[in-house]
Amino acid sequence: MPNSAMTQQMQRGAGFIAALDQSGGSTPKALGLYGVAQNAYSTDAEMYDLIHAMRARIMQSPAFTGDKVVGAILFEQTMDRMVDGLPTATYLWEKRGVVPFLKIDKGLEAEADGVQLMKPMPDLDALLARAAKGGIFGTKERSVINAANAKGIEAIVAQQFAVGAQITTAGLMPILEPEVTISIADKAEAEALLQTALLRHLDLLPKGQQVMLKLSLPTNANHYKALVDHPGVMKVVALSGGHARDAANAILAQNQGIIASFSRALSEGLSAQQTDAEFDATLGHAIASIHAASIAG
Repeated sequence: MPNSAMTQQMQRGAGFIAALDQSGGSTPKALGLYGVAQNAYSTDAEMYDLIHAMRARIMQSPAFTGDKVVGAILFEQTMDRMVDGLPTATYLWEKRGVVPFLKIDKGLEAEADGVQLMKPMPDLDALLARAAKGGIFGTKERSVINAANAKGIEAIVAQQFAVGAQITTAGLMPILEPEVTISIADKAEAEALLQTALLRHLDLLPKGQQVMLKLSLPTNANHYKALVDHPGVMKVVALSGGHARDAANAILAQNQGIIASFSRALSEGLSAQQTDAEFDATLGHAIASIHAASIAG
């Protein structure tokens, strides 16, 4: 079973989850926004060293504590590395009071029926065992909805819950992330189909079992209220989905019971060229604003 103190922190949800889980494909963009150009590294190893340095700087900043940041999602390589002489998950929980999660998906399949399912994860059981041993509380897996297609959305939700069951069996808390692309014309229709499918699968969970849900900010405020209130849901968290931080915060604040799980919106404005004082002030402002939006509902 997941750590009980971590469970209590997530149930209270008095803050937000930092998404520090950019993978190989999104790392160059994340580094570029941070002021590290692609000519600053020539190998993947150097690139991952630089992104870890950025993440470690965020985690070690005075503002990054469990008072406002209740959890953090890590990339697998980040879990395997150290921060201030400790394994990352240990550092987060013991030194910062931040609950550690692990991104487990291995990317997306080609689109079919308006959605992109997750690629197979043949080594998942071994990864989950390593995560549990390393102090990880839960996991996150992402798939993408690009159209209001009932068949595709049912396939996405069924896959998410099947993988979620595997994670629960390993003693970890699953964050299911069926992301609706924010730019699609039929986004509200897709969200209606998604909620219906999620509720149907939630109703089939064994009594007392819970998952977390990570969803795109909805078109209509409080659209996901039935999910927030469902006994099978520990917490609903929202991704920024490409919205700038101020816009994402404004939408989030209109949705009761949902907290943020932002990535780009969290690191917006941070730069490798900033002094520690400048970096800490910029991050502190970001954390305060996302925390305020998360608890507004």
